[in-house]
Amino acid sequence: MRLLIAEDEPKLLRSLKHIFESHNYTVDAVSNGTDALAYAETGDHDGLVLDIMMPGMDGVEVLKKLRSQGISTPALFLTAKTEVYQRIEGLDAGADDYLPKPFSTGELLARVRAMLRRKEHYTPDLLPFGKLTLNRSTYELIYEQQTRSLSGKEFQIMELLMQRPRFIVTIEEFMSHIWGLDSDVGISVVWVHISNIRKKLAAMGAPIEIRYIKGAGYLLEEMK
Repeated sequence: MRLLIAEDEPKLLRSLKHIFESHNYTVDAVSNGTDALAYAETGDHDGLVLDIMMPGMDGVEVLKKLRSQGISTPALFLTAKTEVYQRIEGLDAGADDYLPKPFSTGELLARVRAMLRRKEHYTPDLLPFGKLTLNRSTYELIYEQQTRSLSGKEFQIMELLMQRPRFIVTIEEFMSHIWGLDSDVGISVVWVHISNIRKKLAAMGAPIEIRYIKGAGYLLEEMK
């Protein structure tokens, strides 16, 4: 297995390289986001371990650029405890996991093994419904060679609907799946995101409707 490690603190970078090489991984190690992007764009790696705060380009930006190019290499973020916003943004951008610093060697290796196992059972990038396709790598809707980019939350809503077409998804399911049971976000946020998705579907001329069923929830269906 070949890993790309990107970490701007020299001592930690050397330590990470040693840890992974001593556990039979092949490692490319870089110290800034610009180099991380260049290495990762080759597609030669089985997994990425990226620090969030790096010179040149932060880890979240690196991952966003990779996902926009359709590069789906699994990625784990190393984060400081204070980087909560970036951590959430990174997961929305397509990261598989994150590990706050400081961390133990055992947990780091376990999380990377889990990340690589998920790659072996990777869900196809393209999720179709009729003539509409959701690209899970780039967070884009595709219809007859037209594309529309989705935000992280819009993507999660559309993925849930397209995984269960013609079946009702309740507001509660959206809230628990996307925001978590303990979130204090109001249900109106679901309506706003669905409204935005509808506008994007209409702009592409896609004959797909997100229909509201009063008192039940939403379902995805093809227009007749």
